[in-house]
Amino acid sequence: MKQLSKSKYAKFCQCPKCLWMSVYKPEEEVIDPTTEARFETGSEVGEMAMGLLGEYVVTTTAKEDGKLDIVSMLKKTQEYMAQGTENICEAAFSYEGNYCAVDILHRTNGGWTIYEVKSSSFPEFNGQPAKLEKYVPDVAYQKWVLEKCGVNVTGTFLVCLNSDYVRESDLDLQRLFVINDMAEMIEGEYQQIEEKQAEALKMMNDDNEPEMDIWEGCKAPYACGYFNYCSRHLPSPSVFDLYRMTMSKKLEYYRMGLVSFEDIKDEELTPVRRIQVDSALSNEPHIDRDSIKEFLKTITYPIYFLDFESMQPAIPPFDGMKPYQQICFQYSLHIIEHEGGPLLHKEHLGISGEDPRRALAQQLCEDIPMGVCTLVYNKAFECTRLKEMAAWFPDLADHLLDIRDNIVDLLIPFQQGAYYLPSMGGSFSIKRVLPSLFPDDPELDYHNLEGGVQNGNDAMTIFPKIQFMEPEEQLKTRKALLDYCCLDTFAMVKVWEKLKEVE
Repeated sequence: MKQLSKSKYAKFCQCPKCLWMSVYKPEEEVIDPTTEARFETGSEVGEMAMGLLGEYVVTTTAKEDGKLDIVSMLKKTQEYMAQGTENICEAAFSYEGNYCAVDILHRTNGGWTIYEVKSSSFPEFNGQPAKLEKYVPDVAYQKWVLEKCGVNVTGTFLVCLNSDYVRESDLDLQRLFVINDMAEMIEGEYQQIEEKQAEALKMMNDDNEPEMDIWEGCKAPYACGYFNYCSRHLPSPSVFDLYRMTMSKKLEYYRMGLVSFEDIKDEELTPVRRIQVDSALSNEPHIDRDSIKEFLKTITYPIYFLDFESMQPAIPPFDGMKPYQQICFQYSLHIIEHEGGPLLHKEHLGISGEDPRRALAQQLCEDIPMGVCTLVYNKAFECTRLKEMAAWFPDLADHLLDIRDNIVDLLIPFQQGAYYLPSMGGSFSIKRVLPSLFPDDPELDYHNLEGGVQNGNDAMTIFPKIQFMEPEEQLKTRKALLDYCCLDTFAMVKVWEKLKEVE
């Protein structure tokens, strides 16, 4: 008989079919890099939180094949509880096909308290924000399993990162985390678990695929990795590809039978969505030459094409930083000093394991003079990073803020629909725009990059690991990072040149 766990129960609560798919068709799941990074971050935060309540023991035991030894964990948990251990991490319990491992089980007077650790971040003094609701199922499920096992549960708490915490010298665990009392929030869910876990176990042990249409649970509270499988009956493109439309509005169209672009061609749409639909149906580009010309007037020589690479650690590694605050460790800079001038290139890459912020900010001020036009793609990111650097380094603030104030966003003509091709598919990221403008150009194909760095998530993940590599591998990986970031700004140059062709 297959066993239910807290994560599987949470899947069932979001969408029963999601649970079934995870058991019988796990190969159909599409796990995007962001989700993979979230899993890794969750493990890091979980390990850090283990010491939050004082000294602790851990039950986790692995078999020879690397899988968890559940039987051993169950046994150790009972032994530690009997010994009077105050804090047991990964405390394991099993009841009639239901299993859970409590992140931190804390002994209290007359019972035990459950602490579930999540890698999300919340303000320190904000009560119980609505965003905590998505964690109700697995907290309630743990309480139910433990009480069925005869454990007196005296409290249920959710541990999250404190988004207000600013690191000063050594980490302060008491300030790093926010503890939320979940007792009232889980009451309603707790009353339903007896029935819901029985339904979930029945589904898990039935190999007949449930008939469920796509619905709100496909995207909330988490984006389901099986959406592509469950939506395979949709035409391409469909209403689900429309630019920046909410899931609820897409489902409204879908349930009215308005699914394909042909179905919605006479519906009232925003200007950009209208361009997207009309361009797809006609298979013709939409190019607003006047708007593009006006945009190009905002770009003046010399032009500095700038792109940052950053990482976003959950645990702030350096002083003055908050959880999940971005750290720029690299930039690429292509430069054209005057019309018809040569394409120049400068770059900077920090040292893995060291605080890269000061060296990068200082080098950037040397490489970009004050008062010049800096071109970026999606300026919200670069502008925010520059503002943060200015706050960290007051002596460089005037120069950094001058760079920010002279930024022009290359995204604008695409995001506003002034230049649209059917192949963009309603996305204006440079990773979609570039191959649309330059199809089959190997020089501009990120997949041709070597060294394992082909997107921002790769760069973010690999940079902090360089410090642990052998010297030869370090050199290879640093080159891969430089090549990737260089392509980002070279791509911007090519996109700018393509826009100039319509003048």
